[in-house]
Amino acid sequence: MQRKVIVITGASAGIGAAVARRLGKDGHALVLAARREHELKAVTSSAARDAVAVPTDVTRRADVERLRDRAIDAFGRVDVWINNAGRGITRPVLELTDEDFDGMMQVNVKSALYGMQAIVPHFMERGDGHLINVSSFLGRVPIATHRSAYNAAKAALNALTANLRVDVKKTHPNVEISLVMPGMVKTEFAEHALWSRGGGSIPWTSSSAPPTPASAVQTAEQVAEVIAELIASPAAEVYTNPASRDMAIRYVQDVAAFEAGMAGA
Repeated sequence: MQRKVIVITGASAGIGAAVARRLGKDGHALVLAARREHELKAVTSSAARDAVAVPTDVTRRADVERLRDRAIDAFGRVDVWINNAGRGITRPVLELTDEDFDGMMQVNVKSALYGMQAIVPHFMERGDGHLINVSSFLGRVPIATHRSAYNAAKAALNALTANLRVDVKKTHPNVEISLVMPGMVKTEFAEHALWSRGGGSIPWTSSSAPPTPASAVQTAEQVAEVIAELIASPAAEVYTNPASRDMAIRYVQDVAAFEAGMAGA
């Protein structure tokens, strides 16, 4: 594969770090972004010899635009931009505060919007490029209701991605816009979710999601492999776990029956 210049946000841990290391093995030029500078630099040094670390708060538009500029300054262009940064929450809908909801939208939707608005014009000017938004299966199917505002934010990201793709394809058919929807992934995500035992001062104690078979839980490296394949062969949407796609289809086919089953009716 031709060497590409790839920007990855949320690259200091989890899926972002795994994607960086996987793409580094393919010889791509990497520009990695995250707030945690120490962890980011550790991933950068392990991903590729010439990878560039750019400490970035993606909830600030100016930071995201600076990230784009640093990537172009370093490598002359950007070929692929992966909006991966995000954070979860462990709180049901009726317990959400304004701050909870606004925070989820800021981290999971507005940060990606800033990335889209920063890089897609660059792609359109070049007539080529690939935007990848990392969303979640939970934005499609309500099997983890304790994630509430996170799920809502990912549903909003799904819609923004689809609308952008339709708009861009009208005039720039060689610019790819992709949505990646992981299911359950073994990372630090749950520990760092707002109001989880690791991510907030008060543990959330209400009922949790239905048990998930161990076979349905993916590693960050498995998700990274799917994203590497997506870069090689672009597609509009991809579920990293085929079981998630099958469940989403069942949900859409009969929402009432699916949700009745969830409720034990």
